[in-house]
Amino acid sequence: MATTKLFSCFIVILIILSMGSSMTNAQGLKVGFYQKTCPNAEVIVRKTMEKVLSVAPTLAAPLMRMHFHDCFVRGCDGSVLLNSSTQQAEKDAFPNQSLRGFQIIDRVKSALEKECPGVVSCADTLAIVARDAVALLRGPFWEVETGRRDGKISNITEALLNLVPPTANITQLKSRFQAKGLSVKDLVVLSGGHTIGTSHCSSITNRLYNFTGKGDTDPTLDSEYIPKLKSKCTPNDQTTLVEMDPGSFKTFDVSYYTLITKRRGLFQSDAALLDDSETKAYIKLQATTGGSTFLKDFGVSMVNMGRIGVLMGEEGEIRKICSRVN
Repeated sequence: MATTKLFSCFIVILIILSMGSSMTNAQGLKVGFYQKTCPNAEVIVRKTMEKVLSVAPTLAAPLMRMHFHDCFVRGCDGSVLLNSSTQQAEKDAFPNQSLRGFQIIDRVKSALEKECPGVVSCADTLAIVARDAVALLRGPFWEVETGRRDGKISNITEALLNLVPPTANITQLKSRFQAKGLSVKDLVVLSGGHTIGTSHCSSITNRLYNFTGKGDTDPTLDSEYIPKLKSKCTPNDQTTLVEMDPGSFKTFDVSYYTLITKRRGLFQSDAALLDDSETKAYIKLQATTGGSTFLKDFGVSMVNMGRIGVLMGEEGEIRKICSRVN
């Protein structure tokens, strides 16, 4: 009995120490980390992003999404940016093959290196770029915590295991977010990022043509919306792009939640948000109040996501070029 109690206490201590370590890392981030070492860092990022999005506004959503995909694999350490000579890096995983904008990150990083060599990490660059991408599409502006360092490992298998698929049900969604230290509210708020951007037809053809393997459609999808999607996506279409938020996919607004209430969310993971009382209540609140809290909530949840698994202090490195380790 005594041995059992001792062992139990030991396990509890290990858990507390583990949590403490994780919290210490997250608490090491702060707004204005580069105030003394590179005071113009965020201005440089903003000006570059303004130039980019003025001619290519459709890059905003992929750049925001890139930050998501970075944080959900090994934490927010810029590992999604690394190249692999053997095509075994995170960016080579199927879910990441549709990511766009890597050249924009390189462009921003090059400008930062010119101003402050070896100071601003690629992980922080990506976090600031994601914020500005949203803000420049009429979305919210939030203060980005900085101080992350860059990881040296990027593994294709880890991307496949950690990224949330568009086919996820509500149980899978909640589990994946909880595993990253994010709440159910973070889940439904960050899903609102689907208000901008496009996706390939290949992500939804199963819902339209063969949902249960019997040539049927997903019953959770609005029957009047199905013909419109089928007119854009044929059964074997792998390349056509379809808007996630039709009519306003270049504007960061609350219409995503209105679509969900009408059962017109593009992905199964969107529809799944109606299968939980908490996420459903949030969706209805935003849809009926014109997004009364969404923009503020999104900034808060992006900060929460930006704290996942960060490297601090002497961990990792500050890459000079984001696509390769020093």
